Amino acid sequence: MSRSDTGQGRGRRIVLWRHGQTAWNLERRFQGSTDIELTETGVGQARRSARLLASLKPDAIISSDLMRAAKTADELASITGHPVTRDSALRETYAGVWQGLTHEEIVERHGDEYAAWKRGEPVRRGGGELETEVADRAAPVVLRHADKLPDGGTLVVVSHGGTIRTTIGRLLGLEARHWESLGGLANCSWSVLGEGARGWRLLEHNAGTLPEPVLGDDD
Repeated sequence: MSRSDTGQGRGRRIVLWRHGQTAWNLERRFQGSTDIELTETGVGQARRSARLLASLKPDAIISSDLMRAAKTADELASITGHPVTRDSALRETYAGVWQGLTHEEIVERHGDEYAAWKRGEPVRRGGGELETEVADRAAPVVLRHADKLPDGGTLVVVSHGGTIRTTIGRLLGLEARHWESLGGLANCSWSVLGEGARGWRLLEHNAGTLPEPVLGDDD
């Protein structure tokens, strides 16, 4: 019988790390699956964050194959020596005609659709993917790689804000209409899921510093 079968969990950890800054981030353009490069600032963010995350001694790194995530992942790989497994299933949400539009243009041209999405309704933004479809493709990849970890091991997942949010929501067992309650991630910030007796728990969200142990009645 494995430790997970006894209800104790295996003590694994998943770090979901958003890519560094891009020019479209600065312009508030919806990127989606458009392949946009990091800015110089974004590369610097990735290098700084990689030095911090390397101290967690990750066991494996997986990444979206879009440039902004792949280049971010490469900074961690160069320190740890771990290869990066790239997977298109970790790409950002495809959002059809929204892609390339600024926030203001989306609200002006697709205001009703935008408002419905913000209310938590299932919306194919720009004619693209539903958030549940993003979770359907991304979460199984994350779990498959997490399953390969040793007890107490750490997986770093380098992806995109929307994909990370939907994956966290799915792994926590939240209803899709509540996923928006998970706030966005800043460039090169991360969230940490830890494995407990009842499954995955959100330990840190939108963090830019290393996780600290919880000292108190809820540890």
